[in-house]
Amino acid sequence: MQLIGMLDSPYVRRVAISLRLLGLDFEHRPLSVFRDFDAFRGINPVVKAPTLVCDEGEVLMDSTLILAYAEARARPRSLMPTDVCELRRALRVIGLALAVSEKAVQVVYEHRLRPAEKAHAPWLERVGGQLLAGLSALEDALEHGPLAADGATIDQAGITAAVAWRFAVHEVPDRVVAERFPRLAAYAAAAESLPEFRAFPYPE
Repeated sequence: MQLIGMLDSPYVRRVAISLRLLGLDFEHRPLSVFRDFDAFRGINPVVKAPTLVCDEGEVLMDSTLILAYAEARARPRSLMPTDVCELRRALRVIGLALAVSEKAVQVVYEHRLRPAEKAHAPWLERVGGQLLAGLSALEDALEHGPLAADGATIDQAGITAAVAWRFAVHEVPDRVVAERFPRLAAYAAAAESLPEFRAFPYPE
């Protein structure tokens, strides 16, 4: 399998770390949807990261759908709880973390892709508020129940939360201040020390 996309994308990074934790062999090809647009389009005409090229040649996209396929390939190994109550909590955390990633990406794109004189302040304020609301909800979730942070027990909720935090705090530092989210920051730091995270580091 080939995973296409840059590790500065939280979606690409969550897939790469998850594939490693699931024990699935793959090659990471760090193509940018911007700098390598034509090369990326040759693999996936939609030019969406992450893209997974399966061993059979089928091309998949969207991190959640790719991970659903990876889970099926890795059975009986799984990064999702089987207990219904634990699954419900994991899905809530994953949803919050994906929302944080989405809103952080929107802030980044607004600043980097739109000319400064055309930036829409009300939109940035709205998206920034959603970003902070998502982080606050994750902080509250960690207060009411810790997430596993070791290689043997970390699950998809932990992976996605840690990856989302790393992206948000690095890319939106004027809004995302670590001191406001101490539990989330500490959890992400512990997860980032795992070899699977270190194998696919967020680019500095």
